[in-house]
Amino acid sequence: MISYYAEIKKGVVLNIIWSEDTETPMSENDIVKIDEGQAVLGDLYDGDVFTTPPDTRTYSELRAEAYPSLTDQADMAYWDRQNGTTTLDDAITAVKEQYPKG
Repeated sequence: MISYYAEIKKGVVLNIIWSEDTETPMSENDIVKIDEGQAVLGDLYDGDVFTTPPDTRTYSELRAEAYPSLTDQADMAYWDRQNGTTTLDDAITAVKEQYPKG
């Protein structure tokens, strides 16, 4: 049987550990036994409940992560010119619509 553990430091989940061993893993941080999927990296733990912190990234940070890489954009632009398509413009528009200016 597999057991799951959350490694916690200062109230933040640093690691999820799974083990088939019956002993609790050793760590310099706190270890809490959890159910599978109960916590993810970055969750907050108050000693009783795991919560996901709010996403505080700005629309421009979210957009920067969502845009295709510059290499992919260059490839899209090349093929758009060759085929008369608008895949690059469509990809950029989709990101702008998903994350509108604040």
